[in-house]
Amino acid sequence: MSSIAARSDAMPHVVVGMSGGVDSSVAAYLLKQQGYRVSGLFMVNWTEDEEGYCTAAEDFQDARRVAEELEIPLHRVDFSAEYRERVFAHFLADYAAGKTPNPDVLCNREVKFQPFREYALRLGADFIATGHYARIEQAADGPQLWRAVDDNKDQTYFLAAVAREHFRQTLFPIGHLRKPEVRALAAQAGLPVHQKKDSTGICFIGEREFREFLGRYLKSEPGPIVDDSGQEIGRHQGLSYYTLGQRKGLGIGGTRGAADAPWYVVEKQAASRTLIVSQNPQHPRLMCQSLETDTFNWLAPPPGRDQAISARIRHRQALQACHAEGIGGRVRVRFEQPQRAAVAGQYCVLYDGERCLGGGEIAGVHSLADTSQPR
Repeated sequence: MSSIAARSDAMPHVVVGMSGGVDSSVAAYLLKQQGYRVSGLFMVNWTEDEEGYCTAAEDFQDARRVAEELEIPLHRVDFSAEYRERVFAHFLADYAAGKTPNPDVLCNREVKFQPFREYALRLGADFIATGHYARIEQAADGPQLWRAVDDNKDQTYFLAAVAREHFRQTLFPIGHLRKPEVRALAAQAGLPVHQKKDSTGICFIGEREFREFLGRYLKSEPGPIVDDSGQEIGRHQGLSYYTLGQRKGLGIGGTRGAADAPWYVVEKQAASRTLIVSQNPQHPRLMCQSLETDTFNWLAPPPGRDQAISARIRHRQALQACHAEGIGGRVRVRFEQPQRAAVAGQYCVLYDGERCLGGGEIAGVHSLADTSQPR
């Protein structure tokens, strides 16, 4: 395919990933208002849902109605094989290994900015666009990923693993808007989804009970639940079903000698299949003073070791002051204040002010209770 500069079309062609929601619908609307030649593309990422938990069929009809209102073509493409191989298989493997994966990060990296982008380019796209709350700044040294104006909706955390070069032909039309403004624009444009609720949760799980879903794919391996004094106080159904900091669903009733207070997961010991819990929500085993990532995806030049930057270890978390240093292709992050429940499998994303520096999967955590190196 020829480069953007070499194309002769008077109207640049943008293929918008349309999910049937209000954000991607307004993205398509704004691009058309700006004079682009717009096409929509609806991605089918999950097809194995005999019980109706996935809303893909309903979402496609919503996307179709929006496309008709905007008078743009809509393509429907099945990426479920790619999703199952690149996202879902990784999701299961991580849970089996005791991690807590983030399939939304993987979906962006492995589907929305891989087969979706490639398919859009085959359609003759000059650009691709999505309804993500983020901003792209094209600088002399390449594209820069910036946080959205609406910090409550900012989605750069989910985009930090995408290869930097994939942002060269990417547009985020709503990154400068706040959510109420997006809904107002949708209503003003007469889009039929202007009051549609935002989707929540993981698409292939839907509203079903998480443990029941995971139990279909992973073997149950029960073990003891032990409190932080070493006393066994219950049994669990498998370490895969729990994550650090978890409070609900532990199945621990009244325990002799314990206070009438919630229990929290503070550690998982895979070798002995032991789940360690405590009634201290700030237990030293839960508090992370530093962490190490797996291979880090840099979207900007790495900061100096003593440069003050900030990080997130989960979506919508307030930015946390830290310092970072490269160790081969990995990054070690030292926090100024201990962080609660940093979990292997989730992502640590770094920022320098408004600019996203990149992200990497958390591989090891050094807690306040740990005198060794990150584990």
